Amino acid sequence: MLLVLNLPLVGLWVRLLAIPTPWLYAGILVFATMGTIAAKPSVVELSMLAGFGVLGFLMRRFDYPVAPVVVGLILGPVAESQLRRALQISLGDPMVLLESPMSATLLGIALLALIAPFALKGMSRFKASDD
Repeated sequence: MLLVLNLPLVGLWVRLLAIPTPWLYAGILVFATMGTIAAKPSVVELSMLAGFGVLGFLMRRFDYPVAPVVVGLILGPVAESQLRRALQISLGDPMVLLESPMSATLLGIALLALIAPFALKGMSRFKASDD
């Protein structure tokens, strides 16, 4: 279906690239605001839209990757509910998360991925300088 829709509209998509960036951002802001108001007309929802927009702007300004935050916002509630479920099944014993070799391995890899950037940055101080 996308192939059928996109092939005839290639010229339109190319012309969208010619729109100045401030106009494009303004259009996105207008449509996001209209969508938020249409879904749930609330000041809280609009404030959240503005807050996340400012957060996204600051992240882009200071070169932080935006994709992990989006993935975290989507998968965070799912992961939290599954953690609660696992703890309810085990009657609150957190060691159930380490009893399975697979879960212990995955938690170890996650811990390693969390610590590795700091360790590599610290080890780069000890490298011999090229003279």
